[in-house]
Amino acid sequence: MIDKATILKYDKPGPRYTSYPTAPQWSKKVDEKVYREKLTAFAQGDKTLSLYIHIPFCQSMCTYCACNVLIRKKEDKYADEYLKYLFKEIDLICRYMGKNKKVKQFHWGGGTPTFLNEKQIERLFQKVAENFDIDLDGEIAIEIDPRTIDKPKVKKLRDLGFNRISMGVQDFDTEVQKEINREQSFEIVEEFNNWCRELKFHSVNFDLIYGLPKQTPRSFEGTLKQVTRLKPDRIALYSFAYVPWLKKHQTKINPKDLPSNDQKLAIFLMAKEKFLEAGYQAIAMDHFALAEDELARAFHKGKLYRNFMGYTVKPADEYLGLGLTSIGFLEETYFQNHKILKEYYASLDRGKLPIERGMELSRDDQIRRWTINSFMCRFQMDKTAFKEFFGEDFDTYFKEEIPHIEHCLKEGLLTAKNGYLKATDLGKIFVRNICMGFDWYLRQEGTQKRFSKTV
Repeated sequence: MIDKATILKYDKPGPRYTSYPTAPQWSKKVDEKVYREKLTAFAQGDKTLSLYIHIPFCQSMCTYCACNVLIRKKEDKYADEYLKYLFKEIDLICRYMGKNKKVKQFHWGGGTPTFLNEKQIERLFQKVAENFDIDLDGEIAIEIDPRTIDKPKVKKLRDLGFNRISMGVQDFDTEVQKEINREQSFEIVEEFNNWCRELKFHSVNFDLIYGLPKQTPRSFEGTLKQVTRLKPDRIALYSFAYVPWLKKHQTKINPKDLPSNDQKLAIFLMAKEKFLEAGYQAIAMDHFALAEDELARAFHKGKLYRNFMGYTVKPADEYLGLGLTSIGFLEETYFQNHKILKEYYASLDRGKLPIERGMELSRDDQIRRWTINSFMCRFQMDKTAFKEFFGEDFDTYFKEEIPHIEHCLKEGLLTAKNGYLKATDLGKIFVRNICMGFDWYLRQEGTQKRFSKTV
């Protein structure tokens, strides 16, 4: 067991590295004009896409949530208006990029995508299908709140072509659920899971969160028993990001109700052990999958990737985001849409793509992004592959990072052998800390209370 002194040493704010450079570094210099240029450049080639659509609406606010959501009553008018503008955005993008670009991965997230009714879901799917070439044999996924769906809606999703479901579970303990304002019974989740199996979805994922208020190792053990009984194909076990200075609704959580940092780590380690005992394989930082699942196979082949959808097999070349706050990555450039709904709508009313900010990656950014992704996705860095890819000697290029690497070796976070830097078991737990040493921007500015803690 990891001692408390070790936890305190590494429990510091740090990025989760769903991107590098991280979003706080992006600026308004990358605007709608730059986006048009990159879409036009993308149109000249035959690269494929991962396509993400953000549906921001929820009927109530979960106090743990760090996502970009809008609380609305369940009335069709809100989604109807939103779809009108989403369709405008699709039309504008296709004006510059052209139609029928191949989509190898299609994902709806939120918010709650099933805030949309069946007709609205079908309209949106058909609009995309009319403008993009969706590979129905690829991964077509949607995030689900089990409280917002019935069997006909699940069947509609399957009939349209969705083949993977990601379900928000978080914790089954009733006291924890009350604290986070997300009360849903085991029976609701079990029924929904059974529908997914009956309708032959290829993969079912459960999202769980550790570190929530009133959560203890003993209480979470009950949740783990219920989860493993339902046997989802994948499990994402996320650390609760307590950032009340960024997400004001988290101020409703009493910090005294949160598990201590050593309790929180104990919950994670116990969950990992239980999942391994139940036949799951540990995938990178915080995911678990059954051996036959595509994510597990990709991890063992060294073909796992990471983006704003989390860990992915990344079957496509580039990443396109649609909707409020959505993020894309085209031609070595990040783009993010407006975060305020009125601004998103106003931009589209003017016939402009709703870009708020972004970042064009320098060569150094690309090199550090590759290195950080190597650790985040494969727990190792291959110096030979680095040289083949960039034409640079790793030790020479990262001469300023040598003290950090030596510190990680001395502390037992990394081993160095045969041209590889590999994370130890301890290093896998604190992989974000390893990556932080390669983050040029973090070294210049510090964390400045922008990030959640690494434990």
